[in-house]
Amino acid sequence: MELDEKIYLYLLFILPLVVLLFLLNMYWKRKKQKEFGDLDIIKKLSPEHSVFKPAFKLAVLLLALLGLIFGLVNPKIGTKMETVKREGIDIVFAMDVSKSMLAEDVAPNRLEKSKQVVSQIINQLGSDRIGIVAYAGSAFPVLPITTDYSVAKMFLQSMNTDIVSSRGTSLEEAIRLSATYFEEKSKTSKLLILISDGEDHSEGAQAAAEEANKLGMRIITIGIGTEKGGTIPLKINGVVQSYQRDRNDEVVITKLNQPGLELIAKETKGGYVSGNNTKQVVEYIKKTLDTIQKTEFESTQMADFQSQFQWFLGLAFVLLFLDLFLLEKKTSWVKKLNLFNEEK
Repeated sequence: MELDEKIYLYLLFILPLVVLLFLLNMYWKRKKQKEFGDLDIIKKLSPEHSVFKPAFKLAVLLLALLGLIFGLVNPKIGTKMETVKREGIDIVFAMDVSKSMLAEDVAPNRLEKSKQVVSQIINQLGSDRIGIVAYAGSAFPVLPITTDYSVAKMFLQSMNTDIVSSRGTSLEEAIRLSATYFEEKSKTSKLLILISDGEDHSEGAQAAAEEANKLGMRIITIGIGTEKGGTIPLKINGVVQSYQRDRNDEVVITKLNQPGLELIAKETKGGYVSGNNTKQVVEYIKKTLDTIQKTEFESTQMADFQSQFQWFLGLAFVLLFLDLFLLEKKTSWVKKLNLFNEEK
């Protein structure tokens, strides 16, 4: 059994509070009765009043509240086990997080646009396994291969230009690290989706792509940025303080290097697509995935959990309805039994 909304368990603290209020009310009533006169006389004046009924009504109310609380918590019970076979491919997203990705020639900036693109691609996936690599002057493993898309999106949104300390951009390092994510002897199709503005300060990207091709990897490159380019704003608390400058104190203009990205994709019989139009990218990736052979890479036993909240809510409403008809007077047939020695 698992509990769907555990936070509602805190409402259980209401139960002892209700009991406390009940006891305080009984104490107050008894105190007031003593002020009016002798308790035995008062009892004789109200022979139909039951000592047991108030406690019984309290028990019914507590059970009703308990049912409502567990209805909100929604307990789930695994009723059966079934085999789930997953078919798909292994995909690694290599995200450029170099300073040039802060350029705002693509709104809101290249890095945020990259996140949007990757997030939308993930939304279109089915049973594929995915991993994430971040790179600048060196590459850094962000998320290993997984089928948990929600976790992948969480890591994706947390990425920034400070995640990799080395400056510059090395597409070679990104490709080589991404290759380690794939099992060399696995028959599962391997796809690397490399997102970048294409500015590369290394010289081995093409060679790394050739090696990736030998490993059976296919590379799709997504270019983020414009050929006109843009400056790199340096912000503090979201406010632009200055712009990135080179050694000659000239403002840096970073431009999209489309030919370089196309060349990398060509080495692995992959493809290039502009990332400035998210819808266009998603459609391109979707068409590409349809042409890639999918293999069965996982067979998992999963419990089919079913919600049980309706039983608890049903019991709670029945008890609350019953409580409406429970009076604090003695019930005639119970009175005859004299179970609580109320008659002398």
